[in-house]
Amino acid sequence: MLKEFKEFALKGNVMDLAIGVIIGAAFSGIVKSMVDDVIMPIIGAITGGVDFSNFFVGLASNVDATTLDAAKEQGAVLAYGNFITATVNFLIIAFVLFMAVRAINSMKRKEEAKPAPVATKPPEVEVLEEIRDLLAKK
Repeated sequence: MLKEFKEFALKGNVMDLAIGVIIGAAFSGIVKSMVDDVIMPIIGAITGGVDFSNFFVGLASNVDATTLDAAKEQGAVLAYGNFITATVNFLIIAFVLFMAVRAINSMKRKEEAKPAPVATKPPEVEVLEEIRDLLAKK
């Protein structure tokens, strides 16, 4: 059983998946920082300094705060600003993955389009084939 587990765990696909998950987690941090620190401030500047992280609707009657953290302390809130930020994160990740898959597919198509190299026979083989053909005619 240990041998089977070792074969399974060390298969190329499992290792590739593990590496993909680790790189994906690191990439997610980069995208989150890009959205939070670059894209959302630009969108906020375009929309007049709006901070999407503080967009919420109070679901409890006693919620009257102006910031999301304060509102959460007062009661239930629907934080749709966080949803907007998460959606932007998803769209960026999906677009980058789309571009990566597109580039890989393009490289595969170019590789498939290359003609197969014509195998040339050594001169000795050609001479032997000619002798064979001449003997077959007799």
